[in-house]
Amino acid sequence: MRTSILDAIEDPSRRTRAGIVCPSCGSAHVAQVLGDNGGVSYVCTACGHSWS
Repeated sequence: MRTSILDAIEDPSRRTRAGIVCPSCGSAHVAQVLGDNGGVSYVCTACGHSWS
């Protein structure tokens, strides 16, 4: 069975990096995004909370 990036997004147990959870709701459905100045931020796809 092949694992794609979409599998990792939809199923957090398949992620290679561990420990990133939303501080607001505790969900593991977190996306890493690049900010305007090249910094890294995170957004929870479950509740919409964002942080850096």
